[in-house]
Amino acid sequence: MGMEREHFVLVHGEGHGAWCWFKLRWLLEGSGYRVTCIDLAGGGVDPTDPNIIHSFNHYNKPLIDLISALPEGEKVILVGHSTGGLCVIHAMHEFIDRIKQAVFVAATMLPFGLQTDEDKKDGLPNLPEEEVQLTFGAGPDDPPTTVALRPEFQRDRLSQQSPEEESVLASMLMRPWPETAIGTARFEGDDERLNRIKRVFIKTERDHMLEPQQQDSMIKKWPPSEVLVIDTDHCPFFSAPEQLFNLIVKSL
Repeated sequence: MGMEREHFVLVHGEGHGAWCWFKLRWLLEGSGYRVTCIDLAGGGVDPTDPNIIHSFNHYNKPLIDLISALPEGEKVILVGHSTGGLCVIHAMHEFIDRIKQAVFVAATMLPFGLQTDEDKKDGLPNLPEEEVQLTFGAGPDDPPTTVALRPEFQRDRLSQQSPEEESVLASMLMRPWPETAIGTARFEGDDERLNRIKRVFIKTERDHMLEPQQQDSMIKKWPPSEVLVIDTDHCPFFSAPEQLFNLIVKSL
């Protein structure tokens, strides 16, 4: 298959949207690749109130709908960031024959999602209470419906190596994420079946959101086809887009 036929689908992580991929999209399209950047439910410019998203299926519906509508025989390369990795795993379970490769950029890589407390410890950010703002959309006695990073902590957690103006842009565009819905990401299936899809993990060495030890634990428990390392913060699409682009293209 020629390079111009490769179709990348870029899947954002918690709080972000399709907008976060603008540099990587420009680099990929400039090299002849096709690129689709999606907004998950309640992310980016999607109009859904994240406080009414209670299931992972609802949250990930935009990605599932996109792959469902692909022309017969077309395969895509999925690139997930942070908790967007759970969306990629969900799609792998649903569409084993429509995904050519899955790339996890500092992303949650658990074959069956968040089945146990240990999975959550490995695959989700561990944020102190003082750094987040919780919304209890279902009532004060129920779990929080959304979580947001307080603005004063966003740069250190997400993008401490990125240009400051991009951290400012991100702070203007980030939205609360549906914590309850993401926490319900549990999948059934066979990890050997999933292993039919090539998996590449890109580890971010200076990550303050999904710590390198967490990434190492997921890699050890479910070894991917290839592990690549980038010496950046949690958001290499801001801090080192050309290096991220080169690693992804190299992995094909």
